[in-house]
Amino acid sequence: MHLEMTAEDKAFQAEVREFLDTALTTDMRDASRLTSGVFAEFEIGRRWHTALYEKGWIAPSWPAEHGGAGWTPMQRYIYDSEAGAAGAPRLFSMGLRMVGPVVMKFGTPEQQAHYLPRILSGEDVWCQGYSEPGSGSDLASLQCRAVADGDDYVVNGTKIWTTGAQYATRMFCLVRTSTMGKPQEGISFILIDMDTPGIKIEPIITLTGDHEVNQVFLDDVRVPIANRVGEENDGWTVAKYLLEFERGGAAYASTLAASLDKLREIAGSERTDGGRLIDDGTFARKLAALEVRQRAVQATEHRIMSEIAERGQPGPASSIMKVLGSENNQAISELAVEAVQYYGAPFQPEARVPGNNVEPIGPDHAVPVVPKYLNYRAASIYAGSNEIQRGIMAKLVLGL
Repeated sequence: MHLEMTAEDKAFQAEVREFLDTALTTDMRDASRLTSGVFAEFEIGRRWHTALYEKGWIAPSWPAEHGGAGWTPMQRYIYDSEAGAAGAPRLFSMGLRMVGPVVMKFGTPEQQAHYLPRILSGEDVWCQGYSEPGSGSDLASLQCRAVADGDDYVVNGTKIWTTGAQYATRMFCLVRTSTMGKPQEGISFILIDMDTPGIKIEPIITLTGDHEVNQVFLDDVRVPIANRVGEENDGWTVAKYLLEFERGGAAYASTLAASLDKLREIAGSERTDGGRLIDDGTFARKLAALEVRQRAVQATEHRIMSEIAERGQPGPASSIMKVLGSENNQAISELAVEAVQYYGAPFQPEARVPGNNVEPIGPDHAVPVVPKYLNYRAASIYAGSNEIQRGIMAKLVLGL
C-alpha cells in the first residue's frame, strides 16, 4: 500500500485548496455546518454540484471515458479530506455514487449515452426505490410488482424511507417480475421517471423536524421495458453491485476527521467548573479514544483504496467501512451531545435553515448537535443493518 504524497499529489492538493477557497460561498459553508441529515439544503447542494461540474470534478471516481475526473485513489482521498475540512456541503449524490456505476457496468450503450451525461450535469436527480414496509433488511422479500404489458411494465406497490423523493426526477427501483424459484431470482432493476402518472409521494418527518425521507406509492405506473437495467429477473445481481457503492463509497475517514475537528472546537468553547471542557481529564480521554478509532478507520480505508485501484470496486470490504463509519459517526455524535449538555435540548429546526435570522437558544455550535445525533441512529440500519454487514464480513472477508 503506497499512499505517500508525491510532488504531483502536493500540487493537486494546493489546487484543491485554492478551488475550495474561491468556490465555496458563505451560505454553502453555513449549510454544511447546519446539516443534520445525509445531504445539505437541496438548492444550495445543487449550486455546489454545478460548480464541481463546471470544474470537471463532479465525478471523481468515474472513468474519463464516461465524463468522470478519472482521479487516482490518492487524488480522491486528498479532495475528500480537503472538502471535509473546508466545510463543503454534502451533495445529493445517489445518481453519481450509486446508479451511475450501475449503468456503466450493466446498462446498454443507449442507456449510458442517455443517463450518464444527465447525472453528471445534475439534470437528473435520483432516488432509491429499494425498501418496502415490512421488508426490513430482507430486501429479497420485496413485493412491489411489475407485470409486462406490451412494451411496458405496469408497476404496483410502495417504497418507503425514500430519501429525497420530493426532489427526484427519476428513481432506480427494484421490482418483482416473477414469483417462481428463490425470492432473489424474481427481481428486476428498472429506472422510473418520477413524473409518470400513478406516482404519489407522502413525506415522512423525522424526529429532528426534517423532511428527508418519504413513502412512494406506485399505482399502475407504466415504465418502458427499455428502462430495465440488466436482464429480467436478474436485478439481484445489479442490486448487490450497487449496494457495494452505497455501503463503501463514502469517504468515511475524512468525514469522521471533520466531525472530530468540530467536536474539539466545541469542547474548546464549552466550560466546566474547572475550566475548558477539552482540558477535563475524563472528557479528554473519551475524545482521545474516538481519535484512535478514527485513525483505525483511516488506515482501513487506505488499504481498501489500494484494493479498489486494483479491482475497480469495493467488494465485500464495503461492509467493513459501512460498520466502522456508521458506528464511529454515532460515537462522535454521542460525545458531542455530552459536550453541549443542556443546550442540546431546545427543539429549533428553524435555526438550522441556511440564511435564517433566528436567534438560537444557546451557542451556535449547539444547534445541529442533537439533530445529528438523532439522524445517525439510523446509520447502522439503512443500507443493510450492521448485523447483516457482520454476516457478510464473516462469510466473504474472513471465510467463516
